[in-house]
Formats: sequence, structure tokens, C-alpha cells
Amino acid sequence: MQLSTRHLLNRCFSALGVFAVILLAAALLVILVPIVTRGSGALVFRGTIEHRRLLVEEFGHGRREAVDREWAAAAAARQPVYAWLAARETEVQALQGADRRAARTALKELRKAVGDLLGPEPGGRPELLARNRYGQTRWDRARIKAHRVEFVETWDYSDPTKMGVKVEQPRVDAFRGTAAEPLFAYVRENLPALLRPRWTFYTGFLTDASIDAHFFGGIWPELMGTVYLTLGAMLFAMPMGLIAAVYLAEYAREGRILGFIRTCISTLSGVPSIVFGLFGLAFFINAVHVSPSKSVLAGSLSLGLLVLPTMIRAAEEAIRAVPHTYKEAALSLGAGRWRTVTTVILPAALPGILTGMVISMGRAAGETAPIIFTAAVSVGRVLKPWETLTQPTPALSWNIYNLSTEHEAVNEIRHVQFGMVLALVAIVLALNAGAIAIRARVARKLRA
Repeated sequence: MQLSTRHLLNRCFSALGVFAVILLAAALLVILVPIVTRGSGALVFRGTIEHRRLLVEEFGHGRREAVDREWAAAAAARQPVYAWLAARETEVQALQGADRRAARTALKELRKAVGDLLGPEPGGRPELLARNRYGQTRWDRARIKAHRVEFVETWDYSDPTKMGVKVEQPRVDAFRGTAAEPLFAYVRENLPALLRPRWTFYTGFLTDASIDAHFFGGIWPELMGTVYLTLGAMLFAMPMGLIAAVYLAEYAREGRILGFIRTCISTLSGVPSIVFGLFGLAFFINAVHVSPSKSVLAGSLSLGLLVLPTMIRAAEEAIRAVPHTYKEAALSLGAGRWRTVTTVILPAALPGILTGMVISMGRAAGETAPIIFTAAVSVGRVLKPWETLTQPTPALSWNIYNLSTEHEAVNEIRHVQFGMVLALVAIVLALNAGAIAIRARVARKLRA
């Protein structure tokens, strides 16, 4: 090959490498920027007086006296709204026949829209669900609900060649000339006075439990559940993987049997994660009975099996990467094989072993399929350490999927979904950063 051709190929490969790095960085930005921006909205947002009432009454956060004064001012601003609704109710009672039925239906829908925005009317019956006891706690959602007070969404199917077109009709049209007509302009012009928004830094999103299926509150049980499952998986996978790697690298004889074992390990690395979940359900719960039903223990064992092949391969490669002269020097000084492995080879291979642990921890924290059948529940409390042996737990990965696909009000809790994703990414990065820091410290000691 001519020298000029070689230089040209080197430049091409270097350009491809730079392009790949730029493409990867762009992909990360596309993925992470929405997660960070929308996820941070679960912590920093414009909270209304309803949010501050919720914190005081449900969690005991904040000063009750200050919240009571602010609530009194908001209640005074809301009084005309309820007065207009009551006056319209009186007018409807005086109507007859079809006019009365139509007016009652329109008033019922208006009351529901106002209730979604401001909460229940004073003097109404007690509500059991928290979502019905409070109005909108976030200013962004309050503006959407205020828009629904003003407009009714309908669908136009007049053109059979097209799908339905959403049409917004002013709700005030059904209340022209009635006592409730001023309500709509009043809500539009005085919405800040009705809800009193202000910027809020809600750290309770990370430390509070959820209320009413994540309509309110935080994700503390999900955070702890994820930590329990990840640490439990690593407590099982790390020693088993290290023992297997030492045996394969230092004690097993090369041959067909060893090649078959390595093939099985490689095959297990490619098995879909849902298979490990079904195996965990069938073996750990139904056959071995490690717990009466779902539990953190069963989920951790399933996740441990999932990451075990990765741990074995990473640890074996790290052990084989240790220079052979280290082993020869130790044996020449009279050290036995076991002492050589524990005092010379494993410390030298520790950085590579920690790399495998980092990869395994990240995968264990983010897996959903294995814990669906063995450990995860949608709603639950924070478990004490000894309860992890018998009780299931919420987990970030499962709850992200559940809230994004099966929750009855998906659009109402988008901030919770993105906040959970941001928390999961932060946990994985924190675990990886900790492992990388330990690896760097060990590597420095070895060089010294």
C-alpha cells in the first residue's frame, strides 16, 4: 500500500471517528435535554395556594398560619364565582321541561370545570379522593383548566373524508343573559387572584410519598425501592460472578466443557430480560418459596441472574488481562495458587472488575421486565430493610412505565413521569460515578 493511500485512509477513519462522537453527543442531547428540562419541572414550578394547602394538610410542610392567611384571601376572591353559580341554580329551578334539563346539564358541566380548577365548592359534601379535595396545585395545569372553563371541546365530523376536527365553542354562549354570564370574564381576568401562584422549589418530590396514585406528593418509595433492588442484585451477582470468573480463568482446564460453559454464559447475556422475570416467578417464588409472593428478595435474585453473565465475562477478562509475570513472580516466591489469586491477581484486576460492576449496576437499576412478576407494585410505602425479604416495593422503572401507559390521567401527571425518569438517570449516574471514583482510587494505589 502506498504511503499516500495509507495517510488518506487514516484521515478517513479519523473523520469517521469524530463524526461518530459528534453523532453520539447529539443523540445524548436529544434524549437528555427533554428529560432534564421537563423532569426539573417536578421540583421547580409555579405552585398555587392549593399546593401550599396540600403540603400543610397532608405532609405538615410549611407554616400553617401564613397559608391560612393566603387561603382566606383566595377564598374571598372566589366568592363571586360561587355566588354566580348559586344564582344560576336558582334560575334553573324556575325553568320547566326541556329548557330546565338543558340548563341543568350545562350548569353541571360548568360546575365540574370550576371544581377541577378551584376545588370543591364551600359547604359541599366531603370528598374522599385528594384529587377532589383540592384544585389545581400547579399554575401550568391551572391555565389549562381555566381554558376549559371558558370553552367546550366538541368534534366536527361533517366531512366524511377526514377525521374529526376539534372545535372549541365558548361556554358563555349557553349562559347569555343568565346570572352566571359574568363568571367567565371574571375567571379569565382574576385567575392569579383565585390561585395565587408563586415559584416553588419542591424538594418533597424526592422525600414525600405519593398521594392518590401520584396526583400529589413525591416518589420516595420508588427511590428506595430502586436502591433496594439494585443493591440486592449486586450483593448476589458480585460474589457469584467473581467466584465463577476466578474458576474459569485460573482453575478450569481448557477443553470442550469449558468452551461449552463460556458459550452458555454468552447465550445468557442475550436472553430477553422478560425471561428472567418469568424464571424468577416460577423458580424463586413458586418453586423455592423465597417469599410468599412478590418481594424485593425475589426481584433482587432475578436481577442478579440477569446481570450475572456480564459480571462473569467482565471479571474473567480483567483477570486474564493481568500480566502473566505477576503470577510467575508470586509462585516463584513460594505463594500458593489461592494466595496468588487473592493477593496479587485480584487486586491487579480490580479496576476491570469494577467496570463490569458499573455496567451491571446501571442495567439492574433500569430494568423493568424482571421485576414486573417478582417485586414491583404500582403503589406502596417505603419498606424497612427487614421487610424486603417478604414485601414488594414500588420501583422507578416499573412506575415510569405504569404512569405513562396505564394511569387514568396520563396528561395530568406528565411532570411526575419526567421527574421519575430524571431521578432514575441521576441514580444510575451517581452509582456509576461512585464506582468510577473507587476504580480510579484503586488504580492510583496500584500504580504507587
